[in-house]
Amino acid sequence: MSQIKTNGIHHLALNVKNLPVTQNFFESVLGFDKVGEMPDYPATFVSDGQIMIALFQTQNAQEAINFDRKNNIGLHHFSLTLQSLDELDQLNEKLSQTEGVTIEFSPEDLHGGPTKHMMCTEPGGIRIEFIVPA
Repeated sequence: MSQIKTNGIHHLALNVKNLPVTQNFFESVLGFDKVGEMPDYPATFVSDGQIMIALFQTQNAQEAINFDRKNNIGLHHFSLTLQSLDELDQLNEKLSQTEGVTIEFSPEDLHGGPTKHMMCTEPGGIRIEFIVPA
């Protein structure tokens, strides 16, 4: 019997409090393209050409509970790769000026470097890491 081996992530699906705000973040701030939608669900699908992210509107945003990375089971964060330290610095500057974004930490060495990364929470509450591998 042969071993089954997966071949990367097809898509990542996230529940969000405010679909238009989170969709705008991915498109306007990160340059993702809208690649599909399900208006009746409602959901929007965005992609950077490598990964597709499905954004699903919660049914009752007022009662939605923010994720607590230290106490909940589920997505702690996801990480997107950047090509250069210049891009990381430019993104950090852009994020620091984007309404609703909380920067957890600005670009820093990961475990002593040379890889560098930063962490933020987008306006809809999803925690995202940006990383430049060594």
